[in-house]
Amino acid sequence: MGVSFQPTADLVDTVGDDVRSCDVQFRQFGGRSEFAGPISTVRCFQDNALLKSVLSGPGGGGVLVIDGAGSLHTALVGDVIAELARSNGWAGLVVNGAVRDAAALRGIDIGIKALGTNPRKSTKTGAG
Repeated sequence: MGVSFQPTADLVDTVGDDVRSCDVQFRQFGGRSEFAGPISTVRCFQDNALLKSVLSGPGGGGVLVIDGAGSLHTALVGDVIAELARSNGWAGLVVNGAVRDAAALRGIDIGIKALGTNPRKSTKTGAG
């Protein structure tokens, strides 16, 4: 059974003043523009080793929210990490930070929202 989507503005009109929204304007990078699922979170600042570890596990159609503290100094997600997430069943990634390999990300069947891009790769120390 697939997920049914309702336009966000219609949902807000239905829910009314109780709705909460995100003021940050994320940009679309992945091959899917719409995605939904149970949310998991990970915090990693300019280091994606912990992120890679989380995405190596089964995603179960979930969405991983990655708190990179809004840093655009290095990318937390690129084509290799995105493909790992897709192959393990994640529906999408929301990155409060940067991605790289933007052209390649458009060809991967996963939703990816992020603040922007930076071609610099992150460190790999496992800090989270």
